[in-house]
Amino acid sequence: MTRYGSLIGIKPDKLEEYKKHHAHAWPEVLDMIGKCNIRNYSIYYKDGLLFSYFEYHGTDYAADMAKMAADPKTQEWWAIMKPLQAPLETRAPGEWWADMDEVFHCD
Repeated sequence: MTRYGSLIGIKPDKLEEYKKHHAHAWPEVLDMIGKCNIRNYSIYYKDGLLFSYFEYHGTDYAADMAKMAADPKTQEWWAIMKPLQAPLETRAPGEWWADMDEVFHCD
């Protein structure tokens, strides 16, 4: 299992809309998250930023992320979410959510 953390901004006037959508996340999108070997997935908010945490239980992360990205319902969900978000200027090329490095973990 590998833990992942990532960060993105949220447009100040879009936070409530973002929370509303996630309070009623689409079952097809949640199912695809599971099919792509993601578990224990959470998104937190603080001071204009969203922090995402999940655990990956698969063996080919790139293939699973490509599978998710190719899913039509997930694409539809992302099309609604992206205009609400404000990616960090410091993100790596090709990233939407900026990946974070884990610096500490304790079980």
